[in-house]
Amino acid sequence: MAQSRSEKLKRLVTVQRHLEKMAEIDLANTTRQRQEAAETMDAVAEAINSLNPVHRSFSRHYSGQYSRLQQQDQMLANVQQMHEMRVVRERTKGDRMEDNMKEARSAEEREAADDAIYDLIDQHIAYKGGDD
Repeated sequence: MAQSRSEKLKRLVTVQRHLEKMAEIDLANTTRQRQEAAETMDAVAEAINSLNPVHRSFSRHYSGQYSRLQQQDQMLANVQQMHEMRVVRERTKGDRMEDNMKEARSAEEREAADDAIYDLIDQHIAYKGGDD
């Protein structure tokens, strides 16, 4: 069974929307990881500034951990930016495909209406031709 262009595009739109949803999930995961890193950085900063003698003895360890967390946050910021661009790109592709699908469906409906009119004209001519 041959599929129309609009049906094929509809399947592609469905796949594209799935890809868009996957990109959004990746972005959400990266955002969550950045939030966790920021919370950990806050906790480490509080420990560094604490007057508790236990924390004072680990201040060198804390500063190294804070530095690593800053690097991780910067890396996650870059990854987040990449995911944001990917979400926009996938959404744009999906919107474009959906517009193409609607145009194809409209063209198919116009063609079907034209064919129906031509069939009606042919029937009318055949009927008139039979009266002669």
